[in-house]
Order: sequence, then C-alpha cells, then structure tokens
Amino acid sequence: MGERKVYLLLTDTGTLFTRMIRLYTKESHNHASIGFDCDLTEVYSFGRKRPRNPFIGGFVKEDMHSELFRNATCAVYVYSVTEKQYENMLRLIKEIEENKQKYRYNLLGLFALALNKRIQRKHAYFCSHFVATILKEGKLLETNKHLCMITPQDLKHASSKKLVYQGDLQSYFSFKENQLEVN
Repeated sequence: MGERKVYLLLTDTGTLFTRMIRLYTKESHNHASIGFDCDLTEVYSFGRKRPRNPFIGGFVKEDMHSELFRNATCAVYVYSVTEKQYENMLRLIKEIEENKQKYRYNLLGLFALALNKRIQRKHAYFCSHFVATILKEGKLLETNKHLCMITPQDLKHASSKKLVYQGDLQSYFSFKENQLEVN
C-alpha cells in the first residue's frame, strides 16, 4: 500500500475550561487530537473522560459527534505518511489504549507548561504532549523542545502538514464529503 493520511485536529469546545485556557494563550484552538481517517472516527487524545468534568481525564478515543464537540470550532491538518509511519503511530496508540489504566491526564504538567516549567510524569500526558509523542513516533515532528513542553500552537506551526479545513467542526463533515474525497 502506498501513501496514508494522518490528521491533526486542533479544537476549541467552548467549555469553561477551554475558555480559561484561551484567556491565557490568546489562541483560538487549545486542544489537540490525532486522527487516522478523514471521517474523524479514529481520533485519539488525552482529555476528558467525563464531558462535564475537565479534571477527570486520561487517554480517550474521541467522538467528534458527542455533546462535548457539538459546538466546537476546529482546524484540520493532514499529513501524508508512509505505511510504516502510519503503522508505527497506530501501534503506539494501541499500546497505550491496551494499558490505558496505567495512564493519567497530566494536569500538573499542563499548569507547569503555563509557567514555562517542565514537569514530566511517567505515563501522564496532556493533549499536545500526547499528540507530539505520536507524531515523533511517526517521524513527523522535529523539535528541540521537550515533548512535554509542546503546545497545540507548536503543533500548528510544525512542518510537513497541510491545513485542509478551518471552521465549525460539525460543518467539517459535509465539507469533507464535498472536498476531501475528490482529492
């Protein structure tokens, strides 16, 4: 098989927690996820395990049609990757998924990042740290920054990807049917 696609998804769900983060970062999208299909059915991140509580988090397979993402805005980027890169990234995700009880949401690391301090905890990630780790596994991220210091904005500015959509997340699905599958 030839070329595969991997999707970087940056979102803003509009929740109180994301509005507080936006006040600090001044950025429009402060949550990062990685997807393995243009339908965004195979999307992974470290985030909320319970939609109404941002403090209970961990490894999640995200449902882009759920209540949490119903009013989200997003930017969708696509990477063209080899079969080996695709398999390496998916293998690491499956490994984390199979052992997800060992993994925690690194809320402490997120607050440390805001203070430009590095706190790396074993088996603990926040969204952009997790996505950076997966991209690094696929040799798609070259950075001198420690992965636990990567922000969604760092991912946005990383090379070798193409912005394919920006706007309301729910509108992406009709856009995708009209635009992406033609290419």
